[in-house]
Amino acid sequence: MTPEKTELSSAAETGRRARFGKLPDRIRQEDMVEERPATAPDPARDTYSSDEWLARTCL
Repeated sequence: MTPEKTELSSAAETGRRARFGKLPDRIRQEDMVEERPATAPDPARDTYSSDEWLARTCL
């Protein structure tokens, strides 16, 4: 190898090590997951009706 190529390759290696020489910090599992309900609860829909079973089963 010529001295110019050796200097270029060592400069390139130094640049790579400066940029990629260290792994990024770990990300916690709690920071990667977001939990939220798919739909907003509807209190009018979720109320119990004692007569509802009659309409569903007898009609």
